[in-house]
Amino acid sequence: MSRTIGLIGGMSWESTATYYRAINEIVRARHGGLVSADVLLRSVNFAEIVALQKAGRWAAAAARLGGIAEDLASIGAACVLICTNTMHLVADEVAFMSSAPLIHIVDATGAALNAAGVKRPLLLATRYTMEERFYLDRMRDICGIEAIVPDASDRDIVHGVIFDELCQGVVKDSSREAFVRIIERGRENGADAVILGCTEIGLLISAPQSPLPAFDSTLIHAEAAVDFVEALNRQTAILAA
Repeated sequence: MSRTIGLIGGMSWESTATYYRAINEIVRARHGGLVSADVLLRSVNFAEIVALQKAGRWAAAAARLGGIAEDLASIGAACVLICTNTMHLVADEVAFMSSAPLIHIVDATGAALNAAGVKRPLLLATRYTMEERFYLDRMRDICGIEAIVPDASDRDIVHGVIFDELCQGVVKDSSREAFVRIIERGRENGADAVILGCTEIGLLISAPQSPLPAFDSTLIHAEAAVDFVEALNRQTAILAA
């Protein structure tokens, strides 16, 4: 595996560590031995990004991440990942600024859902991801999937746990129990699966703990990156033959 994966991380660093581990575990499982992934990581100060989110300064955030994406491309990244769901609100702008392809987390997650025959997943994520239309609309328009979100009070719980606990390295059994109850309510409302649509949620709840089939966007996104670079490697080998 020779192609380089570019990661825009630090949002938060807890989930970025999961990306790095997952990418390398996938590569080792596929190739064995001492093979590991060729990765470029640029980790930002999350507090600065959160300040832009809270102020609604999405254009400034897009410019920041887009500049990083192009920096990664300029030093050899074959693809770029924004290692957070929320900041895919500016994914189109970042992709425009980057000369390397951006692997979109919604597209990767939607492909996994379609492969599993999921039609109506419950989306758990930050308030931005659940309430802005960038995620739900793309999931519908690109992937043909009508995702649903929890009610307002449950959205408050999910958002609070993400920012006040998981992004700060705090994992509570009580919060896991709260998420299980929220997923159960989603099932009662017709959900046939749950999207762990914030890259930290996998730190709190795993697939066996979920009342619905769980799709962890972090792990799905990581595998999509490995698939992408390995496809490039195969194309290069064919051309060189």
